[in-house]
Amino acid sequence: MTWTIIVLVVLALVLWGFYVSWRASRLDRLHNRVEAARTALDLALVRRSSAAAELGSSGLLDPATSLLLADAVLRARQAGPAERDLAESDLTRALRATLEEPGLRAELAADEGAEGLVGEVEAAAQQVFIARKFYNDVAGRTMDARRRPLARVLRLSGSAKQPQFFDMDDEMSPVT
Repeated sequence: MTWTIIVLVVLALVLWGFYVSWRASRLDRLHNRVEAARTALDLALVRRSSAAAELGSSGLLDPATSLLLADAVLRARQAGPAERDLAESDLTRALRATLEEPGLRAELAADEGAEGLVGEVEAAAQQVFIARKFYNDVAGRTMDARRRPLARVLRLSGSAKQPQFFDMDDEMSPVT
């Protein structure tokens, strides 16, 4: 009888150890995915600001619009981590205002190179939208896994930083 109890206790401890190890490795994989998604988001933001800077310096826009766009690009590139989402939202609003200029579409239709620049900006903006949604989804799942009681009590996340959502205005169509 005592051997049966000892074997069952040892078996339960081994199963518990496997479960805890599985949870810790899952949390580690989630943190790695957050880092990869954040890198992809950063690359998409850089691509969008480069495309916007190229459009602003192309000479296709009036000087005031070019200056507004260049200022928004500069602020987005120089923003620190704390204010980056606000600077990127400002760049989105500047791009939206630029691309909705009344005579711009008609002027760009006559120039094939200009249409390519606008297409590049719009593609980069779409890529930012997708990358941000993916990053926020992975960050949310990681925060949920970190909140579980077992992860908190046993500190399974180790020294990994808590992920933060990246909220910004990335809608390129008119806001109504």
